[in-house]
Amino acid sequence: MSAAEDTLADGLLLAYYGDDFTGSTDAMEAMTAAGVPTVLFLQPPTPEALQRFPGVRCVGLAGSSRGRSPEWMAAHLPQAFASLKALGAPILHYKVCSTFDSSPAIGSIGCAIEIGLQHMGGDWSPTVVGAPRLRRYQVFGHLFAAVDGVGYRLDRHPTMLRHPVTPMGESDLRRHLAAQTPRRTGLVDMVQLKVGDAQAQLTVCRQAEAGAPIVFIDVMDDETLLEAGRLVWTQRGGGLFSASSSGLSYALTAYWRSQGWLPANAGLPAATPVPMIAAVSGSCSPVSAGQIRWARAHGFATERLDIAACLLPDRREAELQRLLAQAGSALSAGRSALVFSAEGPDDPAVQAFDQHAARAGLSRTEAARAVGACLAEIMRRLLDQHPLQRVVVAGGDSSGEVASVLGIEALTVLARVTPGAPLCRAWSANPRRDGLELILKGGQMGGEAFYGQALQGG
Repeated sequence: MSAAEDTLADGLLLAYYGDDFTGSTDAMEAMTAAGVPTVLFLQPPTPEALQRFPGVRCVGLAGSSRGRSPEWMAAHLPQAFASLKALGAPILHYKVCSTFDSSPAIGSIGCAIEIGLQHMGGDWSPTVVGAPRLRRYQVFGHLFAAVDGVGYRLDRHPTMLRHPVTPMGESDLRRHLAAQTPRRTGLVDMVQLKVGDAQAQLTVCRQAEAGAPIVFIDVMDDETLLEAGRLVWTQRGGGLFSASSSGLSYALTAYWRSQGWLPANAGLPAATPVPMIAAVSGSCSPVSAGQIRWARAHGFATERLDIAACLLPDRREAELQRLLAQAGSALSAGRSALVFSAEGPDDPAVQAFDQHAARAGLSRTEAARAVGACLAEIMRRLLDQHPLQRVVVAGGDSSGEVASVLGIEALTVLARVTPGAPLCRAWSANPRRDGLELILKGGQMGGEAFYGQALQGG
């Protein structure tokens, strides 16, 4: 396609697979807030399922590949990508975290790109990671993230440097990805975007050798964001596969808006208040720890999950019953409840996690999923016992477990709460779950008073 088009054609504009559930809702928020009707499915969508959502322009599929091996990806991603490609969107987006954390053994973005290119084709594969709204910035190929107003190169980021599964030891994303795929990489940097040389540089990247290259595109501000979107959309050809953060969604919609194809001020309404919420947190980030402390200091009943007990079959049920009694008592009294598995990376439960897993005969990955399953079961039983309107889940793995056990088929965005963690509406064949309000929050998302925002809206 050329830049001569004067409108957005009918039909789907983009289809995406989210490598975890919180990231999937992040991408859905970016598109919906820009005026692009979006629906997120929990199973591969069919044309029949789409009929329930007339006018949809973007379709997502929530997945769990961020915590999976390349062998798992090879077994599961082909079907997921094929189902999304069949919907006919010109761009197939593999949505990754805006911190790009991954490794050759776990959550390999390189492996996903190889599989995606087999299905979608294209003569290049753009990668847009920077997302200024989420305080993520890519400059000359290096990724930076801000925490509490302080910017860090990702290999010096206080959380990502110490991530328990995929720590980031390299901020140059080309070098980082080179450990995951032999495919050559290129870069369109922020200077080339600002002076108008982006398309010429892309041509150089394409012609260097045979085979579709992976081309990173710097994004550091609104200007480079828009130019990244322009480059991807006008050079999409007959179709593209892109492994990108929600920065791709923000970039494309910025370009479409600049052309007058989207409303200038779409946005999302603010979430309204509710009397109380139930929340579970499986995140061990310092951001989540600060949010738990805030909730405790502001009237939430906060209860810690005993990880050692939840990993042992003969102790699991007793631990669930204890937490249900404590959280249920708070909800019955009109008080919000939060059950958490860790309070930051220095929590003793995190330090002893490998020992707990070994004692239970589980690998680290299996143990992490078992913790998520316990939190999901707590949420399911709380909802069975209390007619809650709104619930919150913190942590990507935990969000996936909760959404699955509740029998949710799809999600749409209702309102804004904090960037990257919108208020969603559940769609389910179960009338007790249909219409439930959920917020699925990644560990790095939100400010200290996040749970207050989730409760009070505004």
